[in-house]
Amino acid sequence: MSLSWLVTNAVAALLLPPLSLVLLALLGSWLAYRWRVVGRVIVALAALLLIGLSTQAGSRLLVAPLESAALPLAVPSQSGAHAIVILGGGRVYGAPEDAGRDQPSTATLMRLRHGARLHRLTGLPVLVSGGAPDTLGESEAALMARTLREDFGVTARWQEQTSDNTAENAKHAAQQLAVDGVHRILLVTDAMHMPRAKRAFVTAGFEVVVAPTRFLGRRPIDIASFIPKASELETSSYALHEWIGILWYKIRYGLA
Repeated sequence: MSLSWLVTNAVAALLLPPLSLVLLALLGSWLAYRWRVVGRVIVALAALLLIGLSTQAGSRLLVAPLESAALPLAVPSQSGAHAIVILGGGRVYGAPEDAGRDQPSTATLMRLRHGARLHRLTGLPVLVSGGAPDTLGESEAALMARTLREDFGVTARWQEQTSDNTAENAKHAAQQLAVDGVHRILLVTDAMHMPRAKRAFVTAGFEVVVAPTRFLGRRPIDIASFIPKASELETSSYALHEWIGILWYKIRYGLA
């Protein structure tokens, strides 16, 4: 297991809901022993944030600005790209229905599906990118390549198997693709992840044509949008992860 991956995920758990809100509520409870009003206000704030971020209306406030910066690709055949790069998005471990082999997560599968569609439309070769920071098993790139081959009939020309994060996806993919003179790419990832991913790949030297998928903020707002749901809290957490990631990449990697 990669130490950097472990540290990153531990810090993320502390900063993102639900743990961050639980810790905020505990802080408020502790402060209430000495400063009753202040403590109660903090506890109430934590509760309100938990409820708000658990609604579609609340998550939309975080999701919409990210997804509006990653518009769908209209005419893939006119992109002028030389290759398709598909970023990994997690895995499901040891699927018993498939002899215990790991399977792509829902996010990864949607990215692969979109990448396979773009390949059929353009004929461009495919690079899949993702290491194995959280396991001793096969890399995410190898898993993605296997899924593309078995389920979509697409052979990935390149497999970038050593990255632990998006910045490394870009850096290591650039090293591989430079050998074949590839500098303009169709980049496939989630719409929310695309702003950070594009910055990383541009910094690595690519000309990037965004090809986002998995838009999570397109459902119309109605009365049901204000009902708290666990799925919406997960969406809010994902969006906050991206906002924090964009800030961190500006500090850590100098991404504009």
